[in-house]
Amino acid sequence: MKIWLDGALQDIESARVSVLDHGLTVGDGIFETVKAVHGRPFALTRHLDRLTRSARGLGLPDPDHDEVRRACAAVLDADPVPLGRLRITYTGGHGPLGSDRGDHGPTLVVAVGETTRRPDSTAVITVPWTRNERGVLTGLKTTSYAENVVALARAREQGASEALFANTMGQLCEGTGSNVFVVLDGEIHTPPVASGCLAGITRALAAEWTGAKETDLPLDVLERAEEVFLTSTLRDVQAVHRVDGRELPDAPGPVTAKAMRIFQERAANDLDP
Repeated sequence: MKIWLDGALQDIESARVSVLDHGLTVGDGIFETVKAVHGRPFALTRHLDRLTRSARGLGLPDPDHDEVRRACAAVLDADPVPLGRLRITYTGGHGPLGSDRGDHGPTLVVAVGETTRRPDSTAVITVPWTRNERGVLTGLKTTSYAENVVALARAREQGASEALFANTMGQLCEGTGSNVFVVLDGEIHTPPVASGCLAGITRALAAEWTGAKETDLPLDVLERAEEVFLTSTLRDVQAVHRVDGRELPDAPGPVTAKAMRIFQERAANDLDP
């Protein structure tokens, strides 16, 4: 396995980031996860644009898109897995132990790992913790991911693959690493970005390709939705067959199945939509 680190490919055994890197000491970093199909990244331009938005939100220098593209191509050429998780990590770089940044410049790491296709449906739970729709990190894909780790561990304990959050106003927001859609009266709805959710790449494509509406939704919509599905880079569109104790035994339902089919067809026709 080869890792791109600060300008060159390195063996995983020799690739080293400083223990004083700000991404490690205070979570001062951002990242993107990109699906790679037979050595080719999906929707890379959209991911790079979001990487830049996240960098600006943290006050980091804009990442060099040409360098990131070279890094992605290099690691994929070195390990062209059939289905891969391409991870781009960009941090504040070597810095002091406190919150102030150093002047060494940012760190760029790109790596790829093999993954498998997700099941057509999954179980989710809701958790008692909330997303802060007014927080400084809202809408940024940062390495400050500990609350997602805790919530996802809770989901795993309950036989689910994802945990869903409300925001501070009690509205449905997002999962730990996914966006959520519900079907009401045959129509697809998803929480707006103003709810505090991440502007997911797959979310945007799925909404555009299916005509889904952005709607403020109470968390308890999950108790009455006809269908529920998740979107994310590696899930694409995935049906939900259980929310907490509520079973949706026919998942994927007809609306979700159509969304899954549309996404699969459109994504196959354009790797950089």
